[in-house]
Amino acid sequence: MSFELETATVAADNLRRVAIEPVSRVEGHGKVTLLLDEHNKVHQVRLHIVEFRGFERFIQGRPYWEVPVMVQRLCGICPVSHHLAASKALDIIVGAKQLTPTAEKMRRLMHNGQILQSHALHFFHLSSPDLLFGFDSAVAQRNIVGVAAKYPDIAKKGILLRKFGQEVIRYTAGKRVHGTGSVPGGVNRSLTGAERNELLKDAYQMVAWSRDAVKIIKELHMQNPALYDAFGSFRSNFMSLVDGNGALDLYHGGLRAKDADGHTLFDHVDYQGYDKLITEEVKPWSYMKFPYLNQLGPETGWYRVGPLARVQACDSIPTPFADHERKELLAYAAQSGGGLMHASLGYHWARMIEMLFAAESIKDLLHDDDLEGTDLIVTGERQREGVGVIEAPRGTLFHHYQVDENDLVTMANLIVSTTNNNHAMNTAVREVARKYLDGNEITEGLLNHIEVAIRAYDPCLSCATHAMGKMPLEVTLLDAAGHQLDQKYKQ
Repeated sequence: MSFELETATVAADNLRRVAIEPVSRVEGHGKVTLLLDEHNKVHQVRLHIVEFRGFERFIQGRPYWEVPVMVQRLCGICPVSHHLAASKALDIIVGAKQLTPTAEKMRRLMHNGQILQSHALHFFHLSSPDLLFGFDSAVAQRNIVGVAAKYPDIAKKGILLRKFGQEVIRYTAGKRVHGTGSVPGGVNRSLTGAERNELLKDAYQMVAWSRDAVKIIKELHMQNPALYDAFGSFRSNFMSLVDGNGALDLYHGGLRAKDADGHTLFDHVDYQGYDKLITEEVKPWSYMKFPYLNQLGPETGWYRVGPLARVQACDSIPTPFADHERKELLAYAAQSGGGLMHASLGYHWARMIEMLFAAESIKDLLHDDDLEGTDLIVTGERQREGVGVIEAPRGTLFHHYQVDENDLVTMANLIVSTTNNNHAMNTAVREVARKYLDGNEITEGLLNHIEVAIRAYDPCLSCATHAMGKMPLEVTLLDAAGHQLDQKYKQ
């Protein structure tokens, strides 16, 4: 795969277009286009999703019990999230109003393993090179190999944290990627005492290393507030799940939304009626939709989801170390600018707090004897429709299905986490481009600034594939008359 940059003059407004295609180090394929005038001022910036995802269509006609396994093929990084969201929707359809304790705790353990491994992958492998070396640092150093060379202890912890999360998934789902552990109405296995003890051997170390990770990103914020508080910063609404007491709950709960000032827009809303709450707007230049809250409308109703939204929307985190760190983040935000944290780079801080929460939760769950229970499945009165929502690593994930009398899926609608963040990512790219693009010279570091803004959201653009490695990029900038101003080539 290679990068390709297109330049063209937009005759109507005498604007020229700079296109970065594809965006690197994200799941899926997308491009960024910038429209500049003759004074090199940015008029428009868009993040385009140029892949087409047809899962909602080819799921139709399949037996409903196949869906929790099928939808995992959306993504190789967060298959557990789709596996569980689909299972939760189909719990409604099979009439499983309340899972057995063993089934719910096995699913929660599986989900926390997913949160842990995904957050570790993103922070240590994809983002830490930018954060530790700087956005303009040498490309040869700004990668996981460079991190391992200069910060071997940090790299080692990142690798082993992710490995542990994958082991939790293997024990609960049957294998590390695309498992089968969750089924409509419950789970198909529980843990043995030996498996619990095997995981417990490392669980306390994972908590300690997660605390170290929070410390790293917190110190980076405090050492350079001019960058971390301003880069890609903009006001927005936030939405996430919370439990009945308003605490963070990544597996289940009601929907809560706050406005940019932290005022509650709605609270503990049953997600079975999400389609009355949210509208998915379609725009002609992207295959990804633009959801917004109906009560505010498309102009002001867009919102952010994911770690930064969740940590700030909840009233508490139900594990002690993570809740302490949540309070630290909120205190920093209040001291820095008052109210909520709106900087895109704040996602990394919140992401590490969630990784700590996942590690603590895994440790606590592994002490619960219900994990060895034998009562695994619940059924009840059949329904024709069900909605399952879960907090995936990247944010709130919706799965909605309708099933006919022959047990075949007739309708499927998925709003993946990155879709919920679509407007926010476009806004982040626009803000960064306007601040850092000078219009006369394109540098590799400048391109990386734009990509850093996107990567802060840990997007899965197609929610299907993930590409890593060296990706060459040739960039040419022309003025309004078509004369070449600058050209750079990035290996």
